[in-house]
Amino acid sequence: MGSIGNGRSVSAVGIQMPSAESKMVLEPVALPVTASPVPRWPRLGVVMVATRAAALVMALLSVWLMVSSKQQGILTIFGIEIPLDANWSFSYSLQFLVGMSAASSAYSLAHLLLIAHKVVKKIPMVPSRRQTWVLFAGDQVFSLAMMSAGSAAAAVSNLNRTGIRHTALPNFCKPLPRFCDLSAASIACAFLSCVFLATSAVIDVIWLSSLRDE
Repeated sequence: MGSIGNGRSVSAVGIQMPSAESKMVLEPVALPVTASPVPRWPRLGVVMVATRAAALVMALLSVWLMVSSKQQGILTIFGIEIPLDANWSFSYSLQFLVGMSAASSAYSLAHLLLIAHKVVKKIPMVPSRRQTWVLFAGDQVFSLAMMSAGSAAAAVSNLNRTGIRHTALPNFCKPLPRFCDLSAASIACAFLSCVFLATSAVIDVIWLSSLRDE
């Protein structure tokens, strides 16, 4: 309170400014960013596509060569001419090879179409953990099935080429060279498809290890 000359009292009003220590400072808060999983090897996706495409091509070649291996010939035994008709559908082992090669080509084509869909939609090519496990199981099943089918067909092809020991059965590949050559090429393509599917299974394991480390 203060006094002025005319006798009236005037109350002094004071305004207090906030101190510098009480000023609030707003700091930016970093928001969590979720990134898509990136593989440890950036070029692994290209290798995966290449192995899938190679497995598809080998399986299709196996089917085409085996289906095309039809031939007719004449076998001469002791001066007797016996007509021969060679066809892959006459053997259960060759039928199994054609069926498994067709199924393997369909499986590889489906995976390539899935990859193409991701590329068009600009989705990361890296599959999720569940998808990787499904692909790993599929690669194992089809690689083992192709190996089994190729082994069974190779036994039949070798029997046609060398005949049966301790019997008078001749070499059927002499009057049927085209059938035996195309069958052998089809079996070789089946084994190559098996190798590429096994390589894809190894790539799946690398995907799983990359997803686990993140």
